[in-house]
Amino acid sequence: MRWNLPPDSIPEAWFNVVPHLEQPLQPPLHPATREPVGPADLSPIFPMALIGQEVSTEPWIDIPGEVLDVLRLWRPTPLVRATRLEAALETPARIYYKDESVSPAGSHKPNTAVPQAYYNKQEGVRRLATETGAGQWGSALSFACSILGLECKVYMVRASFNQKPYRRTMIEVWGGEVEASPVDDPSDPGSLGSAISDAVRDAVSREDSHYALGSVLNHVLLHQTVIGLEAKEQLALAGEERPDIVIGSCGGGSNLGGIALPFVPDENVAFLAVEPSSCPTLTEGRFDYDFGDVAGMTPLLAMYTLGHDFKPPPIHAGGLRYHGDSPIISHLVKSGRMKAVAYPQDVVFEAAVKFARVQGTVPAPETSHAIRAVIDAAVAAKDAGEETVILFSYSGHGLLDLSAYADYLSGRL
Repeated sequence: MRWNLPPDSIPEAWFNVVPHLEQPLQPPLHPATREPVGPADLSPIFPMALIGQEVSTEPWIDIPGEVLDVLRLWRPTPLVRATRLEAALETPARIYYKDESVSPAGSHKPNTAVPQAYYNKQEGVRRLATETGAGQWGSALSFACSILGLECKVYMVRASFNQKPYRRTMIEVWGGEVEASPVDDPSDPGSLGSAISDAVRDAVSREDSHYALGSVLNHVLLHQTVIGLEAKEQLALAGEERPDIVIGSCGGGSNLGGIALPFVPDENVAFLAVEPSSCPTLTEGRFDYDFGDVAGMTPLLAMYTLGHDFKPPPIHAGGLRYHGDSPIISHLVKSGRMKAVAYPQDVVFEAAVKFARVQGTVPAPETSHAIRAVIDAAVAAKDAGEETVILFSYSGHGLLDLSAYADYLSGRL
């Protein structure tokens, strides 16, 4: 029950959801003047090609050939029907997932790491600085920099730096340099907001460096739409007209955006963002302009936020510990086009273990949030007697997160 596309079926253009939104996005604001930012404000940290993509209203943006050549190392990724999970739940729902764990870094993150490294190289940048939560983005950017010949410096949230030593090793295998964040307080478990501050501070201090972000921004979600575009074609091969609901875990929004945004024009498709209850940005945050980092160095974004100084507890799903969210995802939730739900860590791991014991693969803690919601949706379909078609993003494997599973299985979570 797997649908694979040939290598020449990789999408040749990214899908831009912005022209399909009922209301325009609110512009990012300069941190000092509170006026809309322009290209000159962003050029110290981003190449002009990415700045252009950030504000583009073109419905499609071509993917460079050199980027496609790298993506072909693992794309297209499989679409899998989770028939054994369906049977275990005794549900009439049909459950499909896009398996992004087959990438070199084991997650969806290289889909944007490769083009970001490519565009920076085209502009003559020799080094990229970034943050990472659980290490998936940091390892993906380190991989992309290795392939394209750039240096990579990764500031890793200290809680994950200590919890996930082998993700640090992955970064180093690909030649990246990794440091615990925040760099100025070894007692602080850190947050994605503080790691962003460290990375931006690094990038603006060196002429050879730019900053790269693994989620939140429009161009990042744009690059991830290869997931949903492939899924559309594969669902047709599976005999499905469309999914009834698309589900994805959500920290900054890149994984959810990648699987969901190509389906936004179809009014018959529902969307569900899944986040941790310890960092309930979409479900309990406020919609407002806020900084993307702790130090207030980044532009202000119109998004759901818990406050840029919010520091969530060090749960194992480090990639979901972000105080804000993508402006695009926030816009969809605020308009009612997308719903959101939050789960505590214990029920998330319960769902992950159930999935592993019937489907065989061990999901990342971040991915497990989506699986929890998928199981609940499938049970609801059973109770209603409805043949719901569920599509979700299997955003990454958990083979480097086994200490989290050890904590769960031993009752130490």
